[in-house]
Amino acid sequence: MVKPDGVQRGLVGEIITRFEKKGFKLTGLKLFQCSKDLAEEHYKDLKGKSFFPKLIDYITSGPVVCMAWEGVGVVASARKLIGSTDPLKAEPGTIRGDLAVQIGRNIVHGSDSPENGKCEIGLWFNEAEIVQWTPAQAAWLRE
Repeated sequence: MVKPDGVQRGLVGEIITRFEKKGFKLTGLKLFQCSKDLAEEHYKDLKGKSFFPKLIDYITSGPVVCMAWEGVGVVASARKLIGSTDPLKAEPGTIRGDLAVQIGRNIVHGSDSPENGKCEIGLWFNEAEIVQWTPAQAAWLRE
Protein backbone atom coordinates (compact mmCIF):
# COMPACT_ATOMS: atom_id res chain seq x y z
CA MET A 1 0.00 0.00 0.00
CA VAL A 2 1.17 3.51 -0.74
CA LYS A 3 0.33 5.46 2.40
CA PRO A 4 -1.24 8.95 2.43
CA ASP A 5 2.13 10.74 2.44
CA GLY A 6 3.30 8.78 -0.61
CA VAL A 7 0.07 9.62 -2.46
CA GLN A 8 0.27 13.31 -1.49
CA ARG A 9 3.91 13.51 -2.60
CA GLY A 10 3.14 12.01 -6.02
CA LEU A 11 5.23 8.85 -5.50
CA VAL A 12 2.66 6.24 -6.56
CA GLY A 13 4.07 5.80 -10.07
CA GLU A 14 7.65 5.44 -8.87
CA ILE A 15 6.66 2.84 -6.27
CA ILE A 16 4.67 0.80 -8.79
CA THR A 17 7.58 1.05 -11.24
CA ARG A 18 10.01 -0.40 -8.70
CA PHE A 19 7.79 -3.44 -8.15
CA GLU A 20 7.25 -3.90 -11.89
CA LYS A 21 10.98 -3.63 -12.62
CA LYS A 22 11.57 -6.35 -10.04
CA GLY A 23 9.34 -8.61 -12.13
CA PHE A 24 6.31 -8.80 -9.86
CA LYS A 25 2.83 -9.07 -11.32
CA LEU A 26 0.23 -6.49 -10.28
CA THR A 27 -3.11 -8.23 -9.62
CA GLY A 28 -4.97 -5.51 -7.73
CA LEU A 29 -4.82 -1.72 -7.65
CA LYS A 30 -7.13 0.98 -6.31
CA LEU A 31 -7.15 4.46 -4.82
CA PHE A 32 -9.04 4.20 -1.55
CA GLN A 33 -10.00 6.31 1.46
CA CYS A 34 -9.47 4.09 4.50
CA SER A 35 -12.12 4.15 7.23
CA LYS A 36 -11.20 4.17 10.90
CA ASP A 37 -12.72 0.68 11.35
CA LEU A 38 -10.64 -0.78 8.51
CA ALA A 39 -7.49 0.94 9.78
CA GLU A 40 -8.04 -0.48 13.27
CA GLU A 41 -8.58 -3.97 11.84
CA HIS A 42 -5.48 -3.72 9.65
CA TYR A 43 -3.27 -2.57 12.53
CA LYS A 44 -4.99 -4.59 15.29
CA ASP A 45 -1.70 -6.24 16.33
CA LEU A 46 -0.40 -2.77 17.28
CA LYS A 47 -3.48 -1.76 19.31
CA GLY A 48 -1.63 -1.76 22.64
CA LYS A 49 1.17 0.50 21.40
CA SER A 50 1.31 4.15 22.47
CA PHE A 51 1.52 5.32 18.85
CA PHE A 52 -1.64 3.42 17.75
CA PRO A 53 -4.03 6.43 17.79
CA LYS A 54 -1.58 8.53 15.74
CA LEU A 55 -1.12 5.64 13.29
CA ILE A 56 -4.88 5.37 12.76
CA ASP A 57 -5.17 9.15 12.27
CA TYR A 58 -2.30 9.05 9.76
CA ILE A 59 -3.53 6.14 7.63
CA THR A 60 -7.03 7.65 7.45
CA SER A 61 -5.78 11.22 6.78
CA GLY A 62 -5.92 10.91 3.00
CA PRO A 63 -6.23 8.41 0.19
CA VAL A 64 -4.02 5.33 -0.02
CA VAL A 65 -3.22 3.21 -3.04
CA CYS A 66 -3.92 -0.45 -2.33
CA MET A 67 -1.92 -2.96 -4.36
CA ALA A 68 -1.76 -6.72 -4.62
CA TRP A 69 1.39 -8.23 -6.13
CA GLU A 70 2.36 -11.78 -7.10
CA GLY A 71 5.74 -13.33 -7.78
CA VAL A 72 8.34 -15.78 -6.57
CA GLY A 73 9.29 -14.78 -3.01
CA VAL A 74 7.23 -11.61 -3.38
CA VAL A 75 6.86 -10.88 0.35
CA ALA A 76 10.52 -11.37 1.29
CA SER A 77 11.70 -9.54 -1.81
CA ALA A 78 9.23 -6.69 -1.33
CA ARG A 79 10.41 -6.21 2.26
CA LYS A 80 13.93 -5.68 0.93
CA LEU A 81 12.68 -3.39 -1.83
CA ILE A 82 10.70 -1.30 0.69
CA GLY A 83 13.48 -1.03 3.28
CA SER A 84 13.55 -0.63 7.04
CA THR A 85 10.49 0.81 8.79
CA ASP A 86 12.72 3.65 9.98
CA PRO A 87 13.85 5.52 6.85
CA LEU A 88 16.99 6.69 8.66
CA LYS A 89 18.03 3.03 8.92
CA ALA A 90 16.83 2.05 5.44
CA GLU A 91 19.49 1.25 2.86
CA PRO A 92 19.97 3.53 -0.14
CA GLY A 93 18.22 2.02 -3.14
CA THR A 94 15.16 1.02 -1.09
CA ILE A 95 11.89 2.92 -1.36
CA ARG A 96 12.13 4.23 2.20
CA GLY A 97 15.89 4.78 2.01
CA ASP A 98 15.52 6.91 -1.11
CA LEU A 99 12.18 8.64 -0.56
CA ALA A 100 11.15 8.77 3.12
CA VAL A 101 12.47 11.02 5.89
CA GLN A 102 11.01 9.82 9.18
CA ILE A 103 9.34 6.74 10.65
CA GLY A 104 5.95 8.45 11.04
CA ARG A 105 5.83 9.20 7.32
CA ASN A 106 7.44 6.17 5.71
CA ILE A 107 5.47 6.17 2.44
CA VAL A 108 4.56 2.51 2.00
CA HIS A 109 3.25 -0.58 3.79
CA GLY A 110 4.18 -4.12 2.88
CA SER A 111 2.95 -7.38 4.36
CA ASP A 112 5.43 -9.10 6.67
CA SER A 113 4.55 -12.69 5.75
CA PRO A 114 2.70 -14.56 2.98
CA GLU A 115 -0.06 -15.40 5.47
CA ASN A 116 -0.52 -11.77 6.48
CA GLY A 117 -0.39 -10.81 2.81
CA LYS A 118 -3.38 -13.03 2.06
CA CYS A 119 -5.27 -11.63 5.05
CA GLU A 120 -4.47 -8.04 4.10
CA ILE A 121 -5.52 -8.55 0.49
CA GLY A 122 -8.81 -9.93 1.86
CA LEU A 123 -9.23 -6.80 3.99
CA TRP A 124 -8.49 -4.26 1.28
CA PHE A 125 -9.93 -5.95 -1.83
CA ASN A 126 -13.05 -7.88 -2.69
CA GLU A 127 -12.71 -10.98 -4.86
CA ALA A 128 -13.73 -9.21 -8.08
CA GLU A 129 -10.96 -6.62 -7.67
CA ILE A 130 -8.16 -9.20 -7.94
CA VAL A 131 -7.34 -10.04 -11.55
CA GLN A 132 -5.55 -13.22 -12.62
CA TRP A 133 -3.58 -12.79 -15.84
CA THR A 134 -0.34 -13.88 -17.47
CA PRO A 135 2.19 -11.20 -18.38
CA ALA A 136 3.90 -11.60 -21.76
CA GLN A 137 7.28 -11.34 -20.01
CA ALA A 138 6.62 -14.23 -17.61
CA ALA A 139 8.76 -16.68 -19.61
CA TRP A 140 11.69 -14.24 -19.36
CA LEU A 141 11.53 -13.97 -15.58
CA ARG A 142 11.47 -17.61 -14.47
CA GLU A 143 12.84 -20.88 -15.80
